[in-house]
Amino acid sequence: MAIKRALLSVSDKSGLLEFARGLHQAGVELLSTGGTAKSLRDAGLPVIDVADYTGAPELFEGRVKTLHPKVHGGLLQKRDDHEHQIQANEHNIPTIDLVCVNLYPFEQTISRKDVTLEDAIENIDIGGPSMLRSASKNYASVTVVCDPLDYPRILEAMAENHGDTTLTLREELAVKVFLRTSQYDAAIANFLGKSQNGTRTQLTISLPFEQELRYGDNPHQKAALYGNFASCFTQIQGKELSYTNILDIEAAADLILDFRRPTVAILKHTNPCGVGQDDEDLRAAWQKAFETDRQAPFGGVIVCNRPITEALARVISEIFTDVIIAPDYESEARALLQKKKNLRLMKMNELYLKEKTQPLIRSCPGGIMLMDRDHTALGLENLEQKVVTKRPPTDEELRAMRFAWRVVKHVKSNAIVYANSDRTLGMGAGQMSRIDSSRIAVWKAKEAGLSLKGSIIASDAMFPFADGLQTAIDAGVSACIQPGGSVRDEEVIAAADAAGIAMVFTGHRHFRH
Repeated sequence: MAIKRALLSVSDKSGLLEFARGLHQAGVELLSTGGTAKSLRDAGLPVIDVADYTGAPELFEGRVKTLHPKVHGGLLQKRDDHEHQIQANEHNIPTIDLVCVNLYPFEQTISRKDVTLEDAIENIDIGGPSMLRSASKNYASVTVVCDPLDYPRILEAMAENHGDTTLTLREELAVKVFLRTSQYDAAIANFLGKSQNGTRTQLTISLPFEQELRYGDNPHQKAALYGNFASCFTQIQGKELSYTNILDIEAAADLILDFRRPTVAILKHTNPCGVGQDDEDLRAAWQKAFETDRQAPFGGVIVCNRPITEALARVISEIFTDVIIAPDYESEARALLQKKKNLRLMKMNELYLKEKTQPLIRSCPGGIMLMDRDHTALGLENLEQKVVTKRPPTDEELRAMRFAWRVVKHVKSNAIVYANSDRTLGMGAGQMSRIDSSRIAVWKAKEAGLSLKGSIIASDAMFPFADGLQTAIDAGVSACIQPGGSVRDEEVIAAADAAGIAMVFTGHRHFRH
């Protein structure tokens, strides 16, 4: 049957007037509350206030306005049940055929740094979720919408079905509502479940299914993606994403956001294998990154913090690359890269800057672990005051230290990076001992034909012995940046002083498992 009566009560009013006009033109009677009713009335649309419809006033500063049998009875009554219809007629409860509700902005409210408990509680919606759930339970007869993006679909369906929507659409929208209300309840439970003294009591997670992934770590492992990844990164072209692609994209984006100067980085298996900077030419920055390791980039990930230029795209296209990530692409660059149909081109959206501040969640036996993200290179302020050797670093060495420290925090531990002020020279990652990482980095630099004389070494955690630093000294480094904190710090400092190199202790480690 055609939709005859709709109840609209929304916090987010985007697209509301166009939707309401479409319903009105289809002959639908409009019920509404508070600010929504005012918006409709100001737009010249006929609207009945819910308080007038139910005969019960809004109470307690609007906390009670739609919690009424005439509202929920109008939603929940079965249209094809004789007893239901007798009761509806007896109590004068007409049907409500469509509900349009989006909820008080609780999540946005609690995201504010200055939010108070009182503000949070006042933004807990009660009537909205209740109406949504009543309508969704009776989706056989009632159309329910909680997302403004669905307004056009509903009007199109009504135009094609004599003023009604299809059962398939109603079911889809009802599922969407239950997912939304579960997310909303989870946000409330997580906020209130954390007591005022910071003790966590419970964590509830509810995420929408986004897409099947190509596979997991290996083709025989199935994988799926949940959440809003597509809002953070837009896939412009290329094969469907795999589980490992997602991990690589996250690692690459996290790295590039640590840099302000024009920077290009190359990663493989979430580890950077080359990072370069150049204020004038992105292609030159790429060349510095690529020269660190000419073998590892094959099938790797390239990320840039500036729009990809045609010159950069041309040189990148000469090697096989799995994923490219950038804030944007010049039209000529995009046309050039799109000739490789399997190449995944990803655009990093501004939303990721906000998502990057969210806690890191990892599964574990029997549950999950929650951890603050390591999203800031700590310890770089006032480096001149953190010198522990007889010789202080030069200005150029300090610039190189700051660059290398930002890189090494993204390398799997034990992590060693050799660098100068605008490029990496050698990387050692994921070894069981720090000296092995130092030796591998020296070997990689030699393989690439890069001299380490006058370079600096960055270590993500303390040198437990002097041997790892000695390897760097023998390779020709002139300075070192590390957290310090070893019981043998004095031994390591003595080795640096004996070689005449400068060393600073940041006081912070960036260990990455």
